[in-house]
Amino acid sequence: MAGKKIKYTDKNDITTKNALVHGDWRTKVTVLISGFGNLVNGQIIKGLMFLAYQALTWFIFLSFGLQYVKDLSTLGTAVMRSEIDPVFQIEVNVPGDNSLQILLYSIFAIAILVIGQFIHMAAVKSSYTAQVDISRNRRPTSFMQDIRNLFDKNMHTSMLGLPAIGVIAFTVVPIFFMVLLAFTNFDREHQPPGNLFTWVGLENFNNVFNMGGIMGNTFMRVLGWTLIWAVFATFLNYVFGMVVALMINKAGIRFKSLWRTCFVISIAVPAFVTLLFMRQLLDEFGPVNTILQNVGLSSVKFLRDPLIARITVIIVNLWIGIPYTMLITSGILMNIPADLYEAARIDGAGPVRQFRSITLPYMLIITAPYLITQFIGNINNFNAIFFLTAGGPSATDYYNAGKTDLLVTWLYKLTVTYGDFNLASVIGILTFIVSAFIALITFNITASSKKEETFK
Repeated sequence: MAGKKIKYTDKNDITTKNALVHGDWRTKVTVLISGFGNLVNGQIIKGLMFLAYQALTWFIFLSFGLQYVKDLSTLGTAVMRSEIDPVFQIEVNVPGDNSLQILLYSIFAIAILVIGQFIHMAAVKSSYTAQVDISRNRRPTSFMQDIRNLFDKNMHTSMLGLPAIGVIAFTVVPIFFMVLLAFTNFDREHQPPGNLFTWVGLENFNNVFNMGGIMGNTFMRVLGWTLIWAVFATFLNYVFGMVVALMINKAGIRFKSLWRTCFVISIAVPAFVTLLFMRQLLDEFGPVNTILQNVGLSSVKFLRDPLIARITVIIVNLWIGIPYTMLITSGILMNIPADLYEAARIDGAGPVRQFRSITLPYMLIITAPYLITQFIGNINNFNAIFFLTAGGPSATDYYNAGKTDLLVTWLYKLTVTYGDFNLASVIGILTFIVSAFIALITFNITASSKKEETFK
């Protein structure tokens, strides 16, 4: 090939930036026409694939996506209306714009366009790679060589390609859609296709943070209970699970395998089945209150009194959570070096001191990530609340929430029951921020992140 030889020798120099700066005319034309450089350099199949993808991307965007993207700023203006059919002389509904479709399809159209641009930049880089190969008197890779590379040195690309597309389509795009809903008035009074919703900026966030309003008051109370629940549900399960593990693993205890098997069997029962069973058991007219009344005692409002209901869900959750912690801590206890305890006994340390100086630090440094995960999981523990109390008892001073509702169950009610998707989206965003903040801060201050080599 005529022209100056490319000076780059390292594969890391084959970048899109270098392609745009140092590429020849073929590569620069590829910036406009995807695959052009590959076609001219003899990579016919690859060039045609890049060109076809570019054409398909723009065809989809212009023929389908553009009609929605152009209405994205208003989310529609034409409302459904009624007209008299001139033939049958009856009233018919004439559909208008659908704000939900406009928002959703616009996001997908933009996502397709963005992905298409990434593929387009890959075509530019591919053209530049062929240019570099030719400048070094090497033949550009053929299509079959590229296929073989996908199952060899580029195996990571082929293995991650499909999952990446799935994550974008089923995780990133829905999350982006949910976030955008927080800036609209998509509530029960603005339900498409009969009604339109539009952008309202930060109005929903102002309502949530307005402590003088019922929405702000509800958010702070539900957030407070969510954090209290997460603390008790996490650390009580951890402490009691550790205690049970210590008791089973104590020297001299017989039938260790039997006791562990009993706890494993309790795990085998689905949690929601246990929660529904306990709900019937503790109902105001359930077996427990019936027995209390038969022996001359007053019935207890396990699920009707706000304070008792909160205590009840914490206690019932112990039944579900302790076996998991017991199994995890049992495995750790059995792997603590016995010579540590032997040395401690020689130095005169008693059982309490051994627990404080050896067992507990060893357990915490290994299980700190598990604790953080459990804490965040309990913040979003939908099943434990929904199947046991359904968020009740109800409260007139709360906005569509009950006394045992967590942020996640409140979010569920706002969407499924009441149709306040805009407020639910705000709650979802704030729940994520709280969870991410707690997870990052707590992990960075634990010994697990600072002393990773201590117990290796």
